[in-house]
Amino acid sequence: MPYIDRFAADAERALAFMPGAQGGQVWPAGAASLTALIGIEDLPLGDASVDRILIVHALEFAESPETMLAEAWRVLAPGGRIVIVAPHRRGIWARFEHTPFGSGRPWSRGQLTRLLRATMFTPTAWSQALLFPPFRRRSMLGFATPLERVGRDLWPVFAGAVIIEATKQLYRGVPVTSMARERRRAIKPVLVPAGAGAGARLFR
Repeated sequence: MPYIDRFAADAERALAFMPGAQGGQVWPAGAASLTALIGIEDLPLGDASVDRILIVHALEFAESPETMLAEAWRVLAPGGRIVIVAPHRRGIWARFEHTPFGSGRPWSRGQLTRLLRATMFTPTAWSQALLFPPFRRRSMLGFATPLERVGRDLWPVFAGAVIIEATKQLYRGVPVTSMARERRRAIKPVLVPAGAGAGARLFR
């Protein structure tokens, strides 16, 4: 919800979808709810109906990340953008169960890039966050901001979360292997006489 609060004021409309198994949270507070419980691989939206998608704490729990992003591609308008926040495979936050990123499948930047390209997205930008350790004591949170700044210079590869932005591709290329397979199907055997083929068509 904090992410949407920052952008909802500038949007024509904003919706919050949450996995059905997780449960929901009413948003916005004090107004008509704009949240819904859904299946993350079956979005209740029309084709090309939204301009931006923000996925946070979802990709790591998807049974089929490819299907999930294919559904996101369907509802995203041409030229629309998707932003994914996922636990970083090399980060310390994914190694502790008491953190928000301690469950599910962590991702590296390279893995996310390949996943997005395989589902017809073009990665355009990336960043990282959570460069301070996952403190258990609230008294240590005062050091979070300075450690975050230092971490961006000294140990960015160990960030707790990786953030990647991509745009929707409008056309999908046909793999070379598929083209070759279709070509082989179209070719007739050399040793089959032309008359045999014609006769076979007459008897159908």
